Amino acid sequence: MNAVGIVACSNAQKAEQREQNQNLIHFLEKAGKKVLVSDCIYEKDGVFSGTGEERAAELMKLFSNPDVEDIYDISGGDMANEVLDYLDFAQIKKSRATFWGYSDLTTVINAIYAQTGKSSVLFQIRNTVRGDHQEIQRQRFLGKSDLFQPSFHFIQGDSIEGIVTGGNIRCFLKLAGTKYFPDMTDKILLMESLGGRIPQMTTYLSQLRSCGVFDKINGILLGTFSEMESAGCRPDMAALVRSFVGNHMPIAQSSEIGHGSDSRAIWIGRRVDIKREA
Repeated sequence: MNAVGIVACSNAQKAEQREQNQNLIHFLEKAGKKVLVSDCIYEKDGVFSGTGEERAAELMKLFSNPDVEDIYDISGGDMANEVLDYLDFAQIKKSRATFWGYSDLTTVINAIYAQTGKSSVLFQIRNTVRGDHQEIQRQRFLGKSDLFQPSFHFIQGDSIEGIVTGGNIRCFLKLAGTKYFPDMTDKILLMESLGGRIPQMTTYLSQLRSCGVFDKINGILLGTFSEMESAGCRPDMAALVRSFVGNHMPIAQSSEIGHGSDSRAIWIGRRVDIKREA
């Protein structure tokens, strides 16, 4: 039987999330998977489910297991990058397992790509057992192909082609200046966010510009920016990005990538070819 793993590389899960996580395990088992669960999931010492080294060791157990095909990180928050220095990227590169996560796991996903060239999935598996869209998310997940088909509309330009990097903008920038930040030459930068309004987004975009990212990439994909959209911020994120990159950079946007419970999945570290529909 093919196995899957469940980990929490970022903030620890609270005890009250145990029932929801158990529902996820049952869903995966019903789908025919053997489910292996990290020993570092729930709070043991405040927000910690274990040290960074311990959480990394639990992740590496799964990457080293030849039966594991997918590893689902169910956490989020702030601390995922604590595990990076303890990961064995040579083993991760050899592993058949694909890593799945979102939000703060943007750090792990992009580090894996930067260090190994291996792609991972930006998606929160818990959306199959929580929120208002869990039934359609279960159908998408079990069908797989529909899960990876978010729709885009172009803000400017007619096509975007290249390997996708990025994810949550705040968490992606934690990697700046480290060996875990991907080479952005000819890449497509994906950005989305849960929190933050115009001042925070201006800060992040300024840092990306200072890092020379906008001079290297082929285009930009925008997901949802939950707090900005809820607050009706003006300028919106698309206009703010255009003020940084000008009128010639291709930009496409999707309401189906981000922190919403209805969000679809996208591969980080794989090539996309998106064209404006006639």
